[in-house]
Parts: sequence; structure tokens; C-alpha cells
Amino acid sequence: MTHKFDIDTDPPTPELLEIARKELRETPEVREASIKELRSLLKEATDLHYKDDDEFLLIFLRPCHFYPESAIKMMRRIAEFKKNYNNLLHNLMPEDEKRAFTEHNVVNVLANRDQKGRRVLLVNCGQLWDPKQVSSEQLFRLFYLIHLIAQLEPETQINGAVVIMDFDGLSLKQVKALSPWFSKLLLTFIQEALPLRLKEVHIIKQPFIFKMVWALFTPFIKEKLNKRMFFHGGDMKKFHQYVSPDVLPKNYGGSLPEIDYAGKDWFPCVGKYVDHISRYNECGFAAKTE
Repeated sequence: MTHKFDIDTDPPTPELLEIARKELRETPEVREASIKELRSLLKEATDLHYKDDDEFLLIFLRPCHFYPESAIKMMRRIAEFKKNYNNLLHNLMPEDEKRAFTEHNVVNVLANRDQKGRRVLLVNCGQLWDPKQVSSEQLFRLFYLIHLIAQLEPETQINGAVVIMDFDGLSLKQVKALSPWFSKLLLTFIQEALPLRLKEVHIIKQPFIFKMVWALFTPFIKEKLNKRMFFHGGDMKKFHQYVSPDVLPKNYGGSLPEIDYAGKDWFPCVGKYVDHISRYNECGFAAKTE
């Protein structure tokens, strides 16, 4: 089976724009007015530094349903997050995590979208993850780099994304790496600083020991995310109620061939969009001038 390991930056099709109209209030008039207002709000917010071309502003307007006030609040939260985790994210480029991407099968993206046109991110948190080789900080940095690329797809901006967290073979080795600090980092990012529509998070193949991990995550999970999290264990039929077996590989009870690709296959794609990653790295709070 031939896969295309690249993103789709084509403009939205009429069908996609109809979904955007129904779900995000997006019409040509609303889009134009919202971009103009957000640009104006950014000019007023002298402590923030963001690019303000139309395509860049759409990254923040679409997940906020074209409410400029909500978008600028999100941009401020992103700036705060980047400031708080500056040591992890400052000037982060794909080359910095090339080894983790190409030599370890921890984070992957399904080559196809699901039945609702959503991107599907796969995180192997169980036995496939060796925290001595890829630390939890690196795991987060991989996730962060992938989200920067997903931002560029109009189809993902509109339809959103789904995350599958596969805990198959989870042991104490991984549990120790999933610390309270990491739990807070990941959940603060997802809930406060992720400019994408995260539609569902599926926890699958988790063994009994997972309860120790979940106890660390629970204090940081807000109601909105809690409603989008689903626990399936080994029950693939239950999982298929959310993600169709027609779009899933055999690994997850689907009708597609077993996954024969990994982060290494996606790495050239991530490297292709370093210009966008650099632009995003510059965003945040404006540098203070003396």
C-alpha cells in the first residue's frame, strides 16, 4: 500500500466550507470581518508579537469559531505557555529531535484521515516507548512539532484531530516517566495552548497499572476535555463506535493493513515546513526593549 507522507495545504473544498459554515460560523463575510478585527486587536495588544497575514490568523480563528476576542485570548494563553516552558520550546526545530523521530516509534500519524475527515495522531505510550531513549520531554516536543504541521492543513483546521494513546504493554518504566510534571505540561498544552480542534482522545489497550497514570492526570483535566476522553482497553468494537474500522489498520481491529510506517516516514514532511515552525517560534510575548 503506497502512502503519501505529506500534509494537504490546498484551499478548502466547497464541501469543507459547508462544514465550516455549519460548525464554525465561517462565511466569506464573517471570515473577512473576523480577520480584520483580530488584526486590529493584535495591534492594540502591544505586548504580543504574532504574524498577522490572513492565513496565519485563520489558524487561531477557526478553532475559536471566528470570535476574534476568543482568538486573541487563545494567542495570549499560547504566549504564556511558551514563556512558562521556554526551556523546552525555545527555537525548537525538527532537526533537534531527528533521532527521536526517526529511530523510535513513539509518535505516528495515520496516513489516512478518519471517516469524519479528521487527522489521527497515534502515541505509543506502552512497551514501544523506552523513556531512556526518548524522555517524556522529548515525547512532548514530538507532539508539539507535529501540531505545528497540522495547523497548516485547512481540512484539519475545520474537521479537527483525534488522538489515540496506545498503552499496550505499559510497565513501571513508562509509569515513572509519566510524572505529575509531564501530566501538567501535556494537559496545560492541550487545554490552554493548542490552536486545533481536538475532537476525541482514545485510551486503548491500557492494562490495570494504567490506574496509576490516570491518578496523576485527573487533577489537571477540565470538563470540556473530560467529555472528549474515552477508555476502551482491548474492546475494539467500542472504539469503532467513534473511529470506523474502515479507516483503521489491523492493529486496531480495522480493515486496513497493519501499520508499516512510523515517525521516520513523516520526518521529511515536518522538515519541509521549517519556515512555518520558525515563524511560530517567534510568536508570543514581544521582547521587552530597554
